[in-house]
Parts: sequence; C-alpha cells; structure tokens
Amino acid sequence: MTGMTVNGKPLRFLMDPDTPLLWALRDAANLTGTKFGCGEGDCGACMVHVDGEALRSCLITIAEAEGRFITTIEGLSRDRSHPVQQAMVAEQAIQCGYCTPGIVMAASALLAKNPAPSEAEIKAAIPNLCRCGVYPRLVRSIQRAARVTRRTETISAAPAPGISAGDAAQEVPAISAPEPRE
Repeated sequence: MTGMTVNGKPLRFLMDPDTPLLWALRDAANLTGTKFGCGEGDCGACMVHVDGEALRSCLITIAEAEGRFITTIEGLSRDRSHPVQQAMVAEQAIQCGYCTPGIVMAASALLAKNPAPSEAEIKAAIPNLCRCGVYPRLVRSIQRAARVTRRTETISAAPAPGISAGDAAQEVPAISAPEPRE
C-alpha cells in the first residue's frame, strides 16, 4: 500500500508500486483533470505539483511519490480563482483546453518560486506542448498572472464553473421521454 497526501488529503493506493502516478490519480482517485497525453513525458499534459515542484505524473511511480505532497489541478483551485487560471481566460490562452491543466500547474509552480519571471524564464519553465499554438498568449497570460500575484494588477473574475453535475443532470436529463403523439 502506497500513501501520499493528494490535494491536502491522505490517500493510500492499493496498486502496484510501479504504477505511474498519473494512473493512480485518474483511475483510483478519480482526479481526471490530470490528462494523459503522450505517456512519455514529452507533452506535459499530466503535470502535477509534487512537493511544490511541477512534475510529469506519467514519469513518476506511486512508489516514488510515497510520503510526498501531490497537488492536482482540482486541488489548485476548485473555483478557478488561481491567478494563472484567471489570466489564461483573460488573455484567451485556452483553445481546445486539453493541455490547459498541465500548463496551469507548470505556470503556478513557476510563479510560486519566482513571482516576476522574465519571458525567457517563462519559456524555460513551461515545457508543455499545445497543439493549438497559443504560445504568445500563454506567455502574456503568465506575465499577467505574475502581476496579479505581485498585486500590481487585478483581473475581473472569469465566469464561475457551470452548474454542478448533479444540478445539470436534473436540468438537462440525458434521456427524455418523447412527447405523446395525437
């Protein structure tokens, strides 16, 4: 049994110790915000914080993560209020969104260590691949998030997440009965 703290809660995984952290998070803990991209550490879609450092969860086993503090995108900010999330929305740096959680995790780790990174430092710290090519907007959004972090700028809040899944199921049922014909 492998134990670690995930998003502030102690978790124990009854899985093979060689299981990549990515699969323990997604399959056992149901934290699906951490995305599977390439499985080889090239794309960064699976980026999480391990003891505050941005790491690719496909490259670290749960045995290597034992006793460590893991933060996923779900644990970073449930209401999308983190400055990086807000700035990415404000700068329209999100297209398809698949790479977004990994980028947010890499950028938030950077800003936690360096609240005033240069453009070169941003580019070096964000190894993530984005198929949509939002790189110029991505750099601007991280620069903006840095200003928000330093409290030299504010961002009007991005829209809150939609209604809860439970409310959505009640409001828009997946299957509805057909109208009776006359």
